[in-house]
Amino acid sequence: MATVIPAPVVQVKERIELTVTERNIFDRLLGTLRHFGLSNQLRVAGGWVRDKLLGKECYDIDIALDNMLGSEFVEKVREYLLSTGEQVQGVAVIPSNPEQSKHLETARMRLFDMWIDFVNLRCEEYSDNSRIPTKQKFGTPEEDAYRRDLTINSLFYNINTNTVEDCTKRGIADLKSGKIVTPLPPKATFLDDPLRVLRAIRFGARFGFILDEELKEAASCDEVKDALAAKISRERIGVEIDLMISGNQPVKAMTYICDLMLFPIVFSFPPEFEPSKSESCDRLCNAYLDATWNLIQLIGGSVFSDEQRRLSLYATLFLPFRKTIYKDHKAKKMPVVNYIFRESLKRKASDSETVINIHSAVDKFLSLIPFLVSDGDIELIEVDWGRGLDDVPPTSKLRVLTGLLLREIKDFWRVALLLSTLLYPTNVDHTEDFLKQHFQLDKRKDLFKAVENAITELGLEKVWDVKPLLNGKGIMSVLELKAGGPLVREWQDRQLAWQLAHPSGAVDECLDWMKQTHSKRLKME
Repeated sequence: MATVIPAPVVQVKERIELTVTERNIFDRLLGTLRHFGLSNQLRVAGGWVRDKLLGKECYDIDIALDNMLGSEFVEKVREYLLSTGEQVQGVAVIPSNPEQSKHLETARMRLFDMWIDFVNLRCEEYSDNSRIPTKQKFGTPEEDAYRRDLTINSLFYNINTNTVEDCTKRGIADLKSGKIVTPLPPKATFLDDPLRVLRAIRFGARFGFILDEELKEAASCDEVKDALAAKISRERIGVEIDLMISGNQPVKAMTYICDLMLFPIVFSFPPEFEPSKSESCDRLCNAYLDATWNLIQLIGGSVFSDEQRRLSLYATLFLPFRKTIYKDHKAKKMPVVNYIFRESLKRKASDSETVINIHSAVDKFLSLIPFLVSDGDIELIEVDWGRGLDDVPPTSKLRVLTGLLLREIKDFWRVALLLSTLLYPTNVDHTEDFLKQHFQLDKRKDLFKAVENAITELGLEKVWDVKPLLNGKGIMSVLELKAGGPLVREWQDRQLAWQLAHPSGAVDECLDWMKQTHSKRLKME
């Protein structure tokens, strides 16, 4: 028997209360109508209306015009402001760009330090293979409301009459009952524009609303999934996913994506990769995300910046794939995470690089954790990662290796440590525990804090800011090397290890060590 999730009780205001800035903006727009004797009805559309009714502030005001293009009306506003002696802050016209999912010309104007968008009410028709409307015309408020993605986003605030207009007759009711519903039948709505599936998920997660059963059925049907893959640009999918990950309920959003069987559509893989994915990989990804999200709350969200939190959630979502490899167009082996970011989501290269670096640092952290929490009871002998640390004193090796790791990952070391606590100890298969949500988060929080304290006690906070005592030219001079290259690079690594082993070491001591070590090597050769 399926579990019935009760709909949330949502407090919705009876009327919209304007801020001083909003009132000033609307007064100027109404003044423009009076000045030119215009009969336009000015309506604020969509998200601003929804948020104001929920008692939330919103700084995204979209004005829908009933019988005039936005660019025409903005020019009238500009003329009116100049006639009253007011300064015009800025005017811009953003042309339609169907390739970027922008189907209408939008005029923008800055009023009282806020950018206001102006578009006309519209009615649209779509072709079978594109989310770009094939036919657009001026529409009535009802036509415009019904062509929107969700009933809660279809409300208007009529500036002329100071009233909320609910043209679908259910926008306010759905807002009050916390339901995500499409104005028209969901399958037709999604086939017209499949991106609305992801928007429904994002808003459902953001507000903690329940997805309508008919909507869920439509969103998970093969026809809509195929349309999502075929009609929507990867950039637009990536934007929606990033808004979910950066939002206030990323786990809820990804749970919806898993439940609606959209995970392989959204996070598409290259044709060939190894090792193969397990059938439950999407559930495992989401379980890791759930654990990490809760662990961040337990540790304290202030420990991580917004960017660290965002990339930590991507890194944990793709943790089960961190060892999965594919070959790029040059037949070079690459982490599949690179493909997901660069091809599936079309996100910036730096996101991919940071997450891959976090994954690399996770494995290194896992090898150091037993020693960092051991109180010096066990000696670090086995680990060196091929960095040529043979002449580092055993008592300093832990500080050197940890310092080198932190210099690699820099500000994201706490993120890498956070993920490492999910996979520790390494001799246990955590898959079933996580799928059954046996996270043991208190233990993982204690482990995180213990390692964090150990790193602080080693004096390694911001160790990546430590400057080398000698640069490449200095090393060449001291060792009387005639050319640079790999040998200088090797000595730069050795010098860095020496500095980490001797945090109070002076330049002269480093020079003596370098000369003696180099001399010994020459004699042995």
